Amino acid sequence: MDAQLKRGILDICVLAAIRDKDSYGYQIIKDVKPCVELSESTLYTILKRLEAGGALTVYSAEHGGRLRKYYHITPLGLKRIEEFKEEWKGIMTIYRFIIGEGEEP
Repeated sequence: MDAQLKRGILDICVLAAIRDKDSYGYQIIKDVKPCVELSESTLYTILKRLEAGGALTVYSAEHGGRLRKYYHITPLGLKRIEEFKEEWKGIMTIYRFIIGEGEEP
């Protein structure tokens, strides 16, 4: 898979994992595992990039006597998910054409 496409999909997977509730690194990895394998180092690179881009915010909260970083999706992050869903419709049209299941142009 093209590296840029994969990067974009991984970003959206991480945003989707925190769409409904704030979460932390280990939980995000567990949540996305059914659809994509994600290492800790890859996840934290994605989280930093998404934070820098304004798609999520980070805060610390105590859990079990230790501070844990939680990630919260912003309105911009929610917008990115919606934009991806719209773009994906176009990609699926192209895919169906390529495999011979779509209408001819």
